[in-house]
Amino acid sequence: MPSSANAQEWPELPYAAWKDTAATLQLWTQIAGKIRLAKTPWLNHSWHVTLYVSARGLTTGPIPYGAKVFEIEFDFVDHVLWVRGSDGHARQLMLKPMPVAEFYSELMAALKDLGIDVKINTTPCELADCIAFEQDTMHASYDAAAVQRFWRVLISANRVLWRFRSGFLGKCSPVHFFWGSFDLAVTRFSGRTAPRHPGGVPHLPNAVAQEAYSHEVSSAGFWPGSTGPVDYPAFYSYAYPAPAGFAEAKVKPDAAFFAKDLGEFILPYEAVRTARDPDAALMEFLVSTYEAAADLATWDRKALECGFGEAGKVRAL
Repeated sequence: MPSSANAQEWPELPYAAWKDTAATLQLWTQIAGKIRLAKTPWLNHSWHVTLYVSARGLTTGPIPYGAKVFEIEFDFVDHVLWVRGSDGHARQLMLKPMPVAEFYSELMAALKDLGIDVKINTTPCELADCIAFEQDTMHASYDAAAVQRFWRVLISANRVLWRFRSGFLGKCSPVHFFWGSFDLAVTRFSGRTAPRHPGGVPHLPNAVAQEAYSHEVSSAGFWPGSTGPVDYPAFYSYAYPAPAGFAEAKVKPDAAFFAKDLGEFILPYEAVRTARDPDAALMEFLVSTYEAAADLATWDRKALECGFGEAGKVRAL
């Protein structure tokens, strides 16, 4: 039984109980992310399009627009979407049950009202069966309590993923939220190029997938679940390209397993949430799956790794 502190930091998040809201929220975040995509110079591996966990929800961070910047933030405390400009002007939308088409229309109107002209591709990414944002009246759910629990899971996962990231000297992504696949992720790189990715991701140009996976990676993160083979929240870890023997590697903790249909190691969120020390259980998964990928692919671990960072303490050389 998790402690009361653990229950607050790692709350219950059964996917079936909020799947309609999750589907709607994913589409809303895609609209915000595509606005960032439309106005930000391309950064390797699409790092320029992501959202970030904030003190109140998820944010685009600053988006350049001429001589100023603007930011879009989902506030999951007061359930408001903020659009703020560096000129001091701002607009807000209440986050409540509403169709994606209405959310899209209101957000674009708010941007226009702030003097921000932006056009986006309105077809959702990485979703096989989808509806253009301006036509989607089907997805309209918003369970505020569930969304807030989801954000609290992101805060806790973000904390552990950042500590994990601090133990790597090589090229490594930020801890960031990909709105296409709706997951929080961090990616380590070996420094070597990878075979060309085959592409085939729904509504995502092959060139984007191929650039994203241009180099060998070990990637891990948190995903709230879907109607597919993993219909529950889970942590994942994969390697691209997957080295021989990766699927058979022994990883920790005991609840972790390799999902052959996904080609990834999976650790159910419930196993972390109910662990005596959730942070330690998640870190064990992150470290053991990375080590399996790095060892089997013969990464230069001595050159790439370091001890985990400590607040206020310079890394010893």
